[in-house]
Amino acid sequence: DKGSPLNPAGPKAGAKHNTIIVSPRQRGNPILKFVRNVPWEFGEVVPDYVLGQSTGALFLSLRYHNLNPNYIHERLRNLGKTYQLQVLLLQVDVKDPHQAVKELAKICILADCTLILAWSPEEAGRYLETYKAYEQKPADLLKEKVEQDYLSRVTDCLTSVKSVNKTDTLSLLSTFGSLANIVQASKEDLSLCPGVGPQKAKRLFDTLHEPFLKVPK
Repeated sequence: DKGSPLNPAGPKAGAKHNTIIVSPRQRGNPILKFVRNVPWEFGEVVPDYVLGQSTGALFLSLRYHNLNPNYIHERLRNLGKTYQLQVLLLQVDVKDPHQAVKELAKICILADCTLILAWSPEEAGRYLETYKAYEQKPADLLKEKVEQDYLSRVTDCLTSVKSVNKTDTLSLLSTFGSLANIVQASKEDLSLCPGVGPQKAKRLFDTLHEPFLKVPK
């Protein structure tokens, strides 16, 4: 893995434009089983996945990151600024991901890299397909698609808390800007959000900070 290919510019000559180019180091990764709607092939490339002329993605499992925290630094260093859009596709496969995700978010900001969280190999495969499928479309359209996915995911997450509804979710997101900021907010800050109030704020805060011991049914 340490020997980086000498062709940082992306796919090898003759690679098909409609194809995701996959680094051989990803051989055996379960997410490849779920890349069904766009063709892919192995090729000697610096990132794990080349999703277009200007888009490269690295894949990281959170479990692997916890065991090998220096790995992603080395991969990002090798990648440099080769691609206009650089994505870190992070598979969340540990029980309590908060601290590690927060650290990786900081690393991605410093590396000018977009962090995408996937909660299963299937979801990770879908993200690769989406980036490839939207390659020829305007960047705003892809941004909108990813943001819609994000909004629906945050809405599903927050409305699972008793009495928190979709309007509250939009209010919380417009006040705090992101789910990460909502998680970090105090009970008092949450209660000042329009339409939330102290009771909902307490329930929301308690739910977001309870230990990840079991998955509620």
